Amino acid sequence: MPRRKANRGRTPAGAPNPIDVHVGSRMRLRRTLLGLSQEKLGEMIGLTFQQVQKYERGANRISCSRLFDLSRSLEVPISYFFDDMPEETKGLSPVQMVREPPKEEPPAAEADPRLRRETLELVRNYYSIVDPDVRRRIYDLAKALSDRGGAEE
Repeated sequence: MPRRKANRGRTPAGAPNPIDVHVGSRMRLRRTLLGLSQEKLGEMIGLTFQQVQKYERGANRISCSRLFDLSRSLEVPISYFFDDMPEETKGLSPVQMVREPPKEEPPAAEADPRLRRETLELVRNYYSIVDPDVRRRIYDLAKALSDRGGAEE
């Protein structure tokens, strides 16, 4: 039987595995919510900011021991990195792709507006507002504007 070439968990087209991309996006979400730069997080876990970037994009896979360090540095349980994973992503583990290769490439994680830098900074700034009354008024304003925008469409 011919040996398969190792794909290191990537998709058939060579893109990063969607699970690695999801874990990286959760890493970026938490880092941004804590107000940490890639450089600062890298210092905390003994990496360069370039390596942190690669992890966040899913370009490099995160080992178990590194995930443990990240969970401690970002003050979340390891399960946090797998929370909110879409069902279709769960079916794209490396072993699953060998058994049933995807018919098409999965969508890019950047398409999710919850993962955009603007959204992450907005949430971080919102929670940095100390006065709960002011925070509630900003929430109400944003909700009213979004409801108004939805009615016009």
